[in-house]
Amino acid sequence: MILRESFGQGLTGVRQNKLRSSLTVLGILIGVAAVIVLLAVGNGSSQAVANSIEKLGTNSVSILHGTFRTPGSSTSGSLQKDLTVADAEALMDSTNAPSVKSASPVKQARSVACTYAGTTHSTSITGTWPSYFEASNSKVTNGNYFTNDDVINGARVIVIGQSVAEQVYGTVDPIGTTLKCSGTPFTVVGVLEKKGGSGFQDPDDVAIAPLTTVQRQLTGYGSLDSITAQAVSADASDAAQSEISTILDARHGTSATNRDYQVLNQASLLTTTSDSNQVFTVLLGAVAAISLLVGGIGITNIMLVSVTERTREIGIRKAIGANRFTILSQFLIEATLLSVIGGVSGVVVALVVSKFQIAGVQPIVMPLSVVGAFVVSVAIGLFFGSYPANRAAQLRPIEALRHE
Repeated sequence: MILRESFGQGLTGVRQNKLRSSLTVLGILIGVAAVIVLLAVGNGSSQAVANSIEKLGTNSVSILHGTFRTPGSSTSGSLQKDLTVADAEALMDSTNAPSVKSASPVKQARSVACTYAGTTHSTSITGTWPSYFEASNSKVTNGNYFTNDDVINGARVIVIGQSVAEQVYGTVDPIGTTLKCSGTPFTVVGVLEKKGGSGFQDPDDVAIAPLTTVQRQLTGYGSLDSITAQAVSADASDAAQSEISTILDARHGTSATNRDYQVLNQASLLTTTSDSNQVFTVLLGAVAAISLLVGGIGITNIMLVSVTERTREIGIRKAIGANRFTILSQFLIEATLLSVIGGVSGVVVALVVSKFQIAGVQPIVMPLSVVGAFVVSVAIGLFFGSYPANRAAQLRPIEALRHE
């Protein structure tokens, strides 16, 4: 009975000061919505990066050309060697590299102008072997892949990405057409499945052709840009990386301290990236939580003003028999009502905002963040409302009645 009466009194207090209550609720709403949305953005960003890496193949291992030295390592007497086709062939030795399923040499021709029927589009052309398609998780959705015979014969055939197909051909079926790239005619034999992605680099703005053709017509012969290897399974990626390093060290005369190449394990990269993004997400949530704290301080301020304005009312209620618990619960319920209304409103706003992309990222709401933010908002109402409520409950009736 006492709690029901206190609830009614608290609800009346909220209604009597609509503007003030609305501003207090707004503070909690912003705090709750900010926590949920920012955590959703962090989670969405993490998922987008993970998806991009997985699209490259979680059992993919990349060997990049270049010098990557550890601090304190010596460079004297060491010559940087090129990555060669022979290196890629050596990695397919089932005796020395049982964890490696395939290895594909890669040579990039960047910013190549490709033209069809007067429409020109600049893209990157990858020269490689057919095994590259599986290793990089590049699937053909229309047409076919080129073959090993095409590589041996230097055939002028090409497989294009979805973005190239859309930019150059529009609604025209590109299969069988002649696409001129830097003046060299290529016959389009396939179109890659759309990968999609976020950020500045479009994974679908690519074209893939036989390595011998790209070297002969576009880039010339020389060091490979990279080698894309494929482990027999995702679990074997670490073993494959170790075997690749051992083989290339022997061929290049290097060791762990002076390698002229770098091996990147996609599975390890996925784990490392996920860990980093989790930290980023937590930091976003911590920053957003500050606004919830500010909202709690707002509740304290508003409730103190409310107690001061209603001092005489408190004195009258105590004089006619209201005890300390009744006064305490009245103001505590009022503070909690404000935080509950703000929490519910914040959750609704956050769920609506999360339907839209933010800075190119599609937020992914975590159910735990919704529950957590709402519970914290209620706890804030109880915590920050307890001091004003306790102050009201401790007022002496005679002093309260004298208050003007």
